[in-house]
Amino acid sequence: MKKVLLVETNVTRYQGTTDPTGLWLGEAAEFVDEMNQDGIAVDYMSPKGGFVPLDPRSMKYTDDTIMRIYEDSDFIERALKNTLRPDQVTPGDYAAIYYTGGHGVMWDFPDDPNLQRLAMAIYDNGGYISSVCHGIAGLLNLKDAQGKYLIAGKQITGFTTAEERIAGKKSVVPFLNQQVAEAHGAHFMKKRFYSEYAVKDGRLLTGQNPFSVRAVAKLLLNELQH
Repeated sequence: MKKVLLVETNVTRYQGTTDPTGLWLGEAAEFVDEMNQDGIAVDYMSPKGGFVPLDPRSMKYTDDTIMRIYEDSDFIERALKNTLRPDQVTPGDYAAIYYTGGHGVMWDFPDDPNLQRLAMAIYDNGGYISSVCHGIAGLLNLKDAQGKYLIAGKQITGFTTAEERIAGKKSVVPFLNQQVAEAHGAHFMKKRFYSEYAVKDGRLLTGQNPFSVRAVAKLLLNELQH
């Protein structure tokens, strides 16, 4: 069975501030745990390759499973220290791409042409594009061969404006996921803030917030098994 490509941020801080951000650990670890249970191999990539910073706030939301993945030497080496660069990835090797979150992705996911080419190559080959929380930033500007936004007319979800406000980051993020998604023609779906929610529309699989990781993973596994 083909592998899944997990994408993480290289951004260490909210731009223009000294406030640290990075990968939301659970959004990688819980997804990896679900893939491991089904024997699906995962590779790790970031826009620049190499080091992936952790959002320090995400360390307050761990459990035994997240810590077990975090302490695993393979995860440390491949997901946090030495992620692949896009030019080291062959899209034909992957059945799906999964965009993790953490606020950092809002700066390095949306407009990276290398990420966009990879995601669309996987999608055009019959693969899946999935994300959770702020990882939706990787989907917002994807366009098909006709130049149409991939999310146009599709039901998707991600970190909501209400959740951004509650997180206290509405004034420092470069955009609001919900606004951009709707401006690009998507049907932005949501449930109550910080409740588990995942949406499937064709081969787009998206989750609303950090509590939706396993729901997204299970949607993907169900597709891969069939």
